Amino acid sequence: MIESPTLVQTSDLTKVYPGGVRALDGLSLTIGQGELVAVMGPSGSGKSTLLNLLAALDRPTSGEVVIAGERLSTLRDLDRFRSRTVGLVFQLHNLIPTLDARENIEVPMVGIGLRRQARRKRASELLARVGLSARGKHRPAELSGGERQRVAIARALANQPALLLADEPTGNLDSVSGAEVMAIFRALNREERMTVLVVTHDPAVARATDRIATLQDGRVIRDERVEDPYLADLREFKASGLGKALAAGPVPPPLQALGLEAMMPSLSRILVNL
Repeated sequence: MIESPTLVQTSDLTKVYPGGVRALDGLSLTIGQGELVAVMGPSGSGKSTLLNLLAALDRPTSGEVVIAGERLSTLRDLDRFRSRTVGLVFQLHNLIPTLDARENIEVPMVGIGLRRQARRKRASELLARVGLSARGKHRPAELSGGERQRVAIARALANQPALLLADEPTGNLDSVSGAEVMAIFRALNREERMTVLVVTHDPAVARATDRIATLQDGRVIRDERVEDPYLADLREFKASGLGKALAAGPVPPPLQALGLEAMMPSLSRILVNL
């Protein structure tokens, strides 16, 4: 597999809050361009602190963050960096209640001086991207929770960021709406090579990504690729009694009775080679 260029690099990242609370303790993490990554861990493991440092919402006590070639410790205008490089999606959508969906999406574009016509065109494109073309004139109170979160995703994409950060984006949603949000992230990643990092406590959300970094006590204790669910199911079957019998030799009598002998050699070879 060809490795992607590095987009995010943290080196020995440490964050100590007043009172001596050590949220991050020498954390190092590399994320390539176009990756879809989940960050998991128990409460207090440092997940949200890491996201805040990557979003330039806070500064580390020590260590370094480099995003898209920018060393954050040397940047003077962090607001400009955030507006152009990082898109943020939070558990609470934080939409402006007096603006409709389209106007909420336009807000970040006002900050970079985009003209009104260009803002409207971009907002309309993004509403279509998240499946809400017909809801653009509705205010947040007129939208469902899942729709509000999709508007928040569209807003985060307004200025075409290099990195999309999502902090528990499905935490307040039902399972169907949560799945819709993750489907949008996957589509952005697959179709546009958008780099997405999702902080979550939900294993099902994490398994919808390609890679899971698990934190504990401010460090990465595990960093692994997410296995294809079909392959995972086959591995689980191989570990079962029937799977072991098929991998070991002759077709068991119960399967002979079902007339499945013809397919057994192929299945046995697959199990042996897993």
